Amino acid sequence: MNGFGYELFQVSEERDEEVAAFCHMLDVLRSAYPHSDCSKNAGFVWSPSVGQEELHQGLGVSVKVTVISEHFREPLTFTCDGSSTVDLLIYQTLCYAQDDLDHLDVDHYLLKVCGQDEFLHNYEGFFLSCSLTHGGAELCAPQHTSKQSVSKYLFHLVVWDQRVSFPVQINQLPRESQLTVTLYASSLPPPGGAEEKGKQRRSIEALGWVDFPTSSFEVRFSTPPPADFCPQYDFSRLDTISQIQLQDVLHKKAVFWLTVEDKRLLWEKKAFCQAESAALPLVLASAPCWQWSCLPDIYALLRQWACLGHLDALGLLHASFPDQELRRTAVQWMDSISDPELLDFLPQLVQALKYECYLDSSLVRFLLRRAIADVRIAHYLFWLLKDNLQDSQFSARYQHLLAALLCCVGRGLREEVDRQCWLVSVLAKVAHKVRESTPSSRQVRTHRKTPGRERIITTYNINVIFKSGDDLRQDMLTLQVIRIMNKIWIQEGLDMRMVIFKCFSTGRGRGMVEMIPHADTLRKIQVEHGVTGSFKDRPLADWLQKHNPTDEQYDKAVENFIYSCAGCCVATYILGICDRHNDNIMLKTSGHMFHIDFGKFLGHAQMFGNIKRDRAPFVFTSDMAYVINGGDKPSSRFHDFVDLCCEAYNLIRKHTHLFLNLLGLMLSCGIPELSDLDDLKYVYDALRPHESEADATMYFTRLIESSLGSVATKLNFFIHNLAQMKFASSEDRPTLSFAPRVHTAKSDGFIRNLYICRHIRTANPSKGYAFVVKVERDGQQEAQLVQRTFEEFHELHSKLRLIFPSSKLPSFPSRFVIGRSRGEATADRRKDELNGYLIIKVNSSCVCVCVCVCVCVCVAELSWSPASGKELGEVKLSISYKNDKLFIMVMHIRGLVSQCDGTDPDPYVKLYLLPDPQKTSKRKTKAARRTCNPTYNEMLVYERIPRGDLDQRVIHLRVLGDGAFWENTLLGETFIPLKRLVPGQHWVDWHQLGAVGSDSY
Repeated sequence: MNGFGYELFQVSEERDEEVAAFCHMLDVLRSAYPHSDCSKNAGFVWSPSVGQEELHQGLGVSVKVTVISEHFREPLTFTCDGSSTVDLLIYQTLCYAQDDLDHLDVDHYLLKVCGQDEFLHNYEGFFLSCSLTHGGAELCAPQHTSKQSVSKYLFHLVVWDQRVSFPVQINQLPRESQLTVTLYASSLPPPGGAEEKGKQRRSIEALGWVDFPTSSFEVRFSTPPPADFCPQYDFSRLDTISQIQLQDVLHKKAVFWLTVEDKRLLWEKKAFCQAESAALPLVLASAPCWQWSCLPDIYALLRQWACLGHLDALGLLHASFPDQELRRTAVQWMDSISDPELLDFLPQLVQALKYECYLDSSLVRFLLRRAIADVRIAHYLFWLLKDNLQDSQFSARYQHLLAALLCCVGRGLREEVDRQCWLVSVLAKVAHKVRESTPSSRQVRTHRKTPGRERIITTYNINVIFKSGDDLRQDMLTLQVIRIMNKIWIQEGLDMRMVIFKCFSTGRGRGMVEMIPHADTLRKIQVEHGVTGSFKDRPLADWLQKHNPTDEQYDKAVENFIYSCAGCCVATYILGICDRHNDNIMLKTSGHMFHIDFGKFLGHAQMFGNIKRDRAPFVFTSDMAYVINGGDKPSSRFHDFVDLCCEAYNLIRKHTHLFLNLLGLMLSCGIPELSDLDDLKYVYDALRPHESEADATMYFTRLIESSLGSVATKLNFFIHNLAQMKFASSEDRPTLSFAPRVHTAKSDGFIRNLYICRHIRTANPSKGYAFVVKVERDGQQEAQLVQRTFEEFHELHSKLRLIFPSSKLPSFPSRFVIGRSRGEATADRRKDELNGYLIIKVNSSCVCVCVCVCVCVCVAELSWSPASGKELGEVKLSISYKNDKLFIMVMHIRGLVSQCDGTDPDPYVKLYLLPDPQKTSKRKTKAARRTCNPTYNEMLVYERIPRGDLDQRVIHLRVLGDGAFWENTLLGETFIPLKRLVPGQHWVDWHQLGAVGSDSY
């Protein structure tokens, strides 16, 4: 018998409302299953001593509930004492959702395959494959039936009539063993009988499958108690070789890459691993088997192991761990997770439902219980379950869970999600009509009134993009992982100023993306400097200056840019975000940079033939460095940027197992670019969990250098600019980087005269020269004075050539200057040349209206000036000592003095460890090019240094300029005694460079 048995053993009149609500659940369940037979026959069995009317009168609420169903392993008994009404509700809902299976026709269990005509025309040689698995691992070799040809007219009469036997005893099978039957077929040859060249056999394709979780006869399972004894030893008791071997295995961080030898070692040394709680999934994955006789040792280990944190417990919900007791313990450990954290990891938990052997599981009850307690969780869970209804293999399970959720949350939320579903369907229809219409009629269609439009609430003021035809699940997952990275950084006291926007899939091929206000794409910003703007360094800095005119505003915007750019570099590298062009990278007026459109990730780059389109590790270009440095020369702020990147990278590396678990749980979600272990290994290789922090810092520094030096990224941007020009509207007019809007004679007045009266020195954001322009307009009594740079005049000239390609424009003064281009003599000469240019232009009728675009916002020319006075700069070192080795990481140098000819040096660092009479301790870095503020992050190592010698040793550090055709120049030096060095600790500090001498070594 299926249903509920109630035995009332206590009477109370204080909770009559809860009792009435409890009894009302039967009607709710019936409404949730309008087409099911279970709605016709109530599954309630009331105690003879108390009738239903008495319950409605509030004569009892504390009841003993027994759930009896052939789908459950054993009768479930639960006592509701008033405080557990939620659990009682979940029991009742699950029972009815599961009992719905009893009334399904047997045809519902048949293989769900494509239409018969498609089979007859495309396949031949059908056969069945029967597999017996436990947690995805085969318990024995799959058994196959013989191949059968199919008659065109007798397809429904195909019968194998063949017995399939597995050489295994039932009592030796783990409780969660699963029998799966899959239908395979050979594809027919191409039309005409022509085989593809080089293919000897046609492919075998899986056409459908069915699982058989229950048997036709009764099988009783019992849970064995844990073993009485489970040894536990300190890790240090292992010999040195075993410690190294075990640490190497533990650094793999996830169960996916454990070899047979790794598993043997872990299980053999499991008693030494218990101090590291996060290693539990690795150890359990190494268990030799999960037969009933082996479970006591596994359960004893599980009971004795230190309680896992709720994030580490995610690793026990993979398909590799189907054992019910193990999963129950993992869910119990996760019970401490807060509601906001649960929202962050809910997509993975919904995927983990696929790995449950029974609908009634601890994970299902956990999710329903938390959904009842928090409307945000209920709402998010509803849409995640609804989105997974498209899963062909698990659709039925998600249907039952969705029905259970709707039963639990109540009428109010059901009505709310019904309105949301209606809105999504309306938007999807509108999007389809717009996509199918001609470009000229699209605007009309978007404003046309749709049926039922009056149902939309007038206060629905949310800026979102509704996308139809795009699978947003990958974007949704990418943004989820970036959001978790950002929370880790913030928890560690590092705010990377990340822009985190929401993205939600509401079904296959459609969803919503939150719009970020006050932001433009890099392409739109760069093309303000012409189609070749992606090759120029000033566009981003000029755009930020335009929107942040005061020094305080601009400095804050640059600070936001440095942090957010560093965060984007780290996140996009770890996740292998590809297809990066200047239309899917955006910049806010506040300086925050962020990425959008994550259609390619985990290294799946678009290809030009055999060449990857994304060839740099991540997008970091010279115009971004220009903003960071405050000009075209490296500054000390670039050191801050590199340090931020490396710190953020190392913080995420500490949580490698978390991100591998998050992505590993999504392997079955149906995202094409996250479908096998190779995709997951991309993230593992990017995080490099086996390396030290120092090695990872050096590695990421080289990535920054590689990205900054990549020409391919800018070329990719330029090609994208050309491609987008083809689709630009003929009404569009190129705007200027220093103009917030397009100015016209009608709006601003006709310009009668332009004249550059003088040049002035500027200091913001760097030192240089700008020109003061006197502007006289019609309708204005007084002349206006504005400030313009030479580059802004050149930009104006380039835009006018785009607008008036056939007009005879005056020639622009040459930008090429021999020697230093920012001197006062050059500025004076350019003032005269620009005045001549402006006189011709103002008198030209074709451009007189457009010239007024020139007068907008005051922007100073960006340049760089070296340190003044006798300051020779500083060097930043990280020094540590361990196991008789001295580690010296040369990190940065700031404030070096330019050479006598005014050019920047090519500095490198040379070290000696004194005393060194034989000059054998020389170590040096590579040379940086043309900079007074180089970054190295290179490790220089001295071995066989006794600990007692440290107090007597001194580091002699020299900074030299690399000369290609002349002797190297000493730029500064310092002596650093090692008395302050504490073994086992990192000494990180800046050291002042001393007076210049000759290079005597």
